[in-house]
Amino acid sequence: MKYPVFILLFFFNLIFGQNGLQIPENTSQIKIPFRLINNLIFIESEINGIPMTLLLDTGVSETIIFSIEEKEITLKNTEKINFTGLGEGTETQGLVSKNNKLEIGKLLDNSHTLYIILNTDFNFSSQIGIPVNGIIGYDFFENHPVKIDYQKKRITLYKDRVLAKRKTKNYQEIPISIENNKPYLEAQVQLKSDNKKSKLLIDTGNSDALWLFPNKIENFQLGAPFFEDYLGRGFNGDIHGKKSRISTVNFGSFMLNKTTVSLPDDEAIKSLNLVTNRVGSVGDEILKRFDVVFDYKNQKIYLKKNKDFDDPYHFNMSGLEFKHQGMQWEKIWVSMDEKKHKKNEDENAVFSNFQYKFQLKPVFAIAACRPNSPADQSGLKKDDIILAINGKPASNLSLQDLINLMKSEEGKEIFMTISRNEKKMDFSFILKDPIPISE
Repeated sequence: MKYPVFILLFFFNLIFGQNGLQIPENTSQIKIPFRLINNLIFIESEINGIPMTLLLDTGVSETIIFSIEEKEITLKNTEKINFTGLGEGTETQGLVSKNNKLEIGKLLDNSHTLYIILNTDFNFSSQIGIPVNGIIGYDFFENHPVKIDYQKKRITLYKDRVLAKRKTKNYQEIPISIENNKPYLEAQVQLKSDNKKSKLLIDTGNSDALWLFPNKIENFQLGAPFFEDYLGRGFNGDIHGKKSRISTVNFGSFMLNKTTVSLPDDEAIKSLNLVTNRVGSVGDEILKRFDVVFDYKNQKIYLKKNKDFDDPYHFNMSGLEFKHQGMQWEKIWVSMDEKKHKKNEDENAVFSNFQYKFQLKPVFAIAACRPNSPADQSGLKKDDIILAINGKPASNLSLQDLINLMKSEEGKEIFMTISRNEKKMDFSFILKDPIPISE
């Protein structure tokens, strides 16, 4: 389950050339740590001197800002622009701003172009659990080979392509095409009995394994089993569709079996100006099983299996989607060391000292509950506030903890205490894969 969807495809009225991010002189490589949340990559940056957290997304052409929060930032040379992308609504208005200063670690671009979404509803921070200010795509990859190590949560940019080639000698080289500043590869997708050659966007902003567009695949037929689901949110609104499994996906010599697949409704993709022959996307649920090196200038991607390669592909087995509902002060009791006190000349009197302090703790709520899912059948509802799961306070968990738990083990029983209209209630359900791998 991808929540929210981060396949965000932008089509601009104007595209401005720029030199892009550069590695400093006398520096052969730069390492940048990242946070991996729900398979998505988040990096820290500064824009015009203001700290910003950005999603790293190969599925976008430019750098997008959509949430500045309380930060005061000066944007230069702005003009109006329209965005069009996934979703069931209309196009979104925004601004384009040129000649900004972007810093990511030691990477620097003094003439960076930004696209600013003015719609404040377009903000997925609550679904991630950390403040997210925007997205960076092609600009991060255009000038240097980029290695993404999902195991170490580290990105390496190489200034010298000879060095990058040497570092990838044990990797498999696969040709890609860069079209409209986005990377594509050719894969063989076996749906049932048919094996179809498929052109897929390589999309690090997509937390799912695979997306396919049924109306772009000749003679496409989706047999049972499948289920209807909310797939996420794009520029133009919510995205709905179906989820299923496919037999195999092949690219290079790699074969991936029983992968999950999302199939958005035609309405959600009708406004997309897809490149020729594109039929879908490959996302981070697949990419995270490799060490990946992108070389845009030479139109190559290099892949090497990591220890997660053979892990099974799981759906969310509860039917629940979660959101970060904010923060609240929580009283924490702290036991102090026992101390001896003199009382009425009794040197041996001992008192146990306790005190409490307040800590800011996260509040989580149910963002969506899939119809007929185990959670739905138990009686849980959208907007229920989660107080505890399996006896643990929800405030001691992260959104990633919640996501991992819902994909953890078929047959596992989940006990949940929630607050609904200020009334405390208990529920339980058993995790069930909507489409077991055996099918």
